[in-house]
Amino acid sequence: MSDLVNVLPDPASAANDGYRFGLDAGNLALDFANTVSRREAPDENRERMTHYGRLISWGLEAGITTDKEGERLRGEAKRRPRAAVAALRRAVAVREAVFSLFVALARGERAPAEALNAINAALPEALGALRVGPGGDAFAWRFVHDGADLAPMLSPVLRAAADLLTSADLPRIRECGSDTCFWLFLDRSKNGTRRWCDMKVCGNRAKARRHYHREKSSAH
Repeated sequence: MSDLVNVLPDPASAANDGYRFGLDAGNLALDFANTVSRREAPDENRERMTHYGRLISWGLEAGITTDKEGERLRGEAKRRPRAAVAALRRAVAVREAVFSLFVALARGERAPAEALNAINAALPEALGALRVGPGGDAFAWRFVHDGADLAPMLSPVLRAAADLLTSADLPRIRECGSDTCFWLFLDRSKNGTRRWCDMKVCGNRAKARRHYHREKSSAH
């Protein structure tokens, strides 16, 4: 797990630095797991959740944090920087558990007990924030958090992880076929043969590499 407090100058920063996250995995929990790039390339590992402000930005982009709530969280982080650091640590711990669990399943391996235990340990608090309230002409689930919680976006992430684990979509979890990516996604293609997290990015890179090697081979 990333030790953000030791490697970043200001992990409690609540600033919005304009970074945009990739949200194409098809599941909220997998999108959250994908906030690290090139995980298994140590020299190129890219942590995207670099400070607390990024956690807020991710929630806003994912549609699980409102603009009003985002403003409140940024203000709270400035007043309580240590709590912001703790929230960031908790978020990264949840993310790593989610990734460890689903990447193992994508590879056809046994679910790591430690990762599953971590998610189960976090679920009671996350699901305890669920309430039923009016939603237009009907009723809908919503999360209601204590104002002191600086990581409310973790509750819907954990719920999404639990729902995916118990759904018919479980066999559709895939790991990007790129040898430098390692992002996760749901394969909803008709024949179940999707290889890339994003055809425009990893898919095109793979095509370009294959073309390069063919051209190089034909030149000899």
